[in-house]
Formats: sequence, structure tokens, C-alpha cells
Amino acid sequence: MSKPSERLRELNLTLPPVTKPVGAYVPALRHGDTLLLSGQIPLREGKVAYTGKVGGSSGHALDDAQAAARLCALNAIGVAADAAGGVDKLTRVLKVVVYVASNDGFTDQHKVANGASDLLADVFGDAGKHARAAVGVAELPLNSTVEVDVTFAVAG
Repeated sequence: MSKPSERLRELNLTLPPVTKPVGAYVPALRHGDTLLLSGQIPLREGKVAYTGKVGGSSGHALDDAQAAARLCALNAIGVAADAAGGVDKLTRVLKVVVYVASNDGFTDQHKVANGASDLLADVFGDAGKHARAAVGVAELPLNSTVEVDVTFAVAG
């Protein structure tokens, strides 16, 4: 498997710049070889790219929600790479939690989460396979459709 930096180039993906927090938190916190990220929303060029809920007649379709989760995961890789000193210092994806703003009756949160999980596996290969939870919620910050929380292992 190629290095994550090579895979990003092969996938024609560019890591976005790290957005400054809008609250009383830090984007990432390293403890030993573990890097915990704050939740990432689907920001593109400083703006929320996907807003509103998923499912039902008034909500986003599944493929849009998966694209939102994928964008959140790309943002997470960017934050983690910045905190670790480069994307190739990220040695493993440990845990992913995906929060999905869901309309009543929507129960495919796990399918939305696949947008994030698939991107992480594409970039990190076997080291991108992770434990995961997918959770439906009533609302997310800034009316985001999805929020993704990732924990990475980092090289010394």
C-alpha cells in the first residue's frame, strides 16, 4: 500500500486548511501516540457545504449525506495531518463516530457513515479500517448535515 500522501495524490484529493475553532476547544489533542480530533463538519472554503437533515420528503438523499460524511473525513485528515506533522505520521484510524442530522424515521445512519469510512480506507488502506458508531441526532452545529469524530494513532 502507498503512503497516505501518495494515495491522496492518486485520488486527486487535497487536504483543506485547518479551520480555526469557533468555540472553546482545540481542533486536535495528542496524548502519547493517540490523536483525538474535535468533530468535523462538512466545511468547504470556510462554509458549511451541507446543511439540513437527512431522509424523508424534505431531507437530503443518502448519496448527498454520504458526500457530506466524506468531506468531513477529508477535513479530519487535514486536521490530524496538521497536528501530527504530516499525513504520513498518521499510522492508523482507530475510531470514527458519525453523527447524522436525521428526520423522523430515517434509520440509515450507518450507510451515511460509509462515506467517511470508505474515504479513510481509500487513503490509509488496511490502517484505515476502524471501529465505528453511527448516530442519528436532531440537530448539529451550524445546521450541518453530518459531523464526524475521528481518533488516530500517530507515529512517535
